[in-house]
Amino acid sequence: MDQSMKSGKLPTDLLDKVLKRYSIVDPTVIIGPKIGEDAAVINPGKEMTHYWVVTSDPITFTTEEIGYYGVVVNINDIATRGATPKYFLATLLFPEEGSDQKLIHKVFRQIHNACRRFKVSFIGGHTEITPGLDRIILSGHMIGEVKKENLVKTSGARAGDLLLMVKGVCIEGTSIIAREKGKELLAKGFHPSLIKRAKSFIFNPGIDVLKATQIACRYASVHSMHDPTEGGLINGIIEMAIASGKEFEVELEKVFIYEESRILCGEFSIDPLRTIASGSLLLALSPEDLPALQKAFQRASIPIRVIGRVKRGPARAFAVEGKKKKELKPVSRDEILKIF
Repeated sequence: MDQSMKSGKLPTDLLDKVLKRYSIVDPTVIIGPKIGEDAAVINPGKEMTHYWVVTSDPITFTTEEIGYYGVVVNINDIATRGATPKYFLATLLFPEEGSDQKLIHKVFRQIHNACRRFKVSFIGGHTEITPGLDRIILSGHMIGEVKKENLVKTSGARAGDLLLMVKGVCIEGTSIIAREKGKELLAKGFHPSLIKRAKSFIFNPGIDVLKATQIACRYASVHSMHDPTEGGLINGIIEMAIASGKEFEVELEKVFIYEESRILCGEFSIDPLRTIASGSLLLALSPEDLPALQKAFQRASIPIRVIGRVKRGPARAFAVEGKKKKELKPVSRDEILKIF
């Protein structure tokens, strides 16, 4: 008899099995459901110059600024295709307890402001008061477009590529900790300015990667892009390796971790490398493209680091430290769940 499953992502092997067994696609689907490929790509017609890019992503860990979160995490999936986000839909499930008109206006205002900030149109969805919930659930859906010649696939990483990380970790996780545990942290003596900075991480350095993907695609021939989310940077790297069918070697000591993240993750015994990481961006590209890209990101004052390389071989990822290599395993339960 099967045991009940714990909260978190489905195990990678199980998800791979069900996607291969039950997916139904037609020839217009350029990219369908696959591990590591977070947005589907559809060809609307041979005579068309653009592909449609479509994604869906929920917000379940936090309710503060849930409208902003919902818009941005879906934008990120579109952006990592090299695409422009255009249209947003949301399914909003409000709990019976604590939901009133003020709350509903607040969430819709957050969605509206986020869409306006990123020049996206909010075009519909579904709303209801749902029994059995203890918090708001937002499931977002985003549609974008990309010129056919500019499409970027997670599966596009090539042997010999460098693996780069834009910004640091764990931006989203840090904000969630501060928002969910703010009162507890204050009671423990943490300075209010630290908590305030951490809460604002969703805006600065920001959980969005749209600007970063646009810079990358403008100044380099990007082979693969991926935004690590649930399971953090470790899952993001493994997902890129699986999608591309390559071996990734990563020097984890080169990963940039924000000081606020170190402090708050340390307080709750959370590993920042395995914590929800929206805001970071992983890139794979040829070494010859690196100098121009570094200059472009330096001008934009956005941190970028080389953290690894792509090699031939089976789909797997290794942490490398000197002559030591240790295979990285998928994170089945995001570290952020320790605070809930």
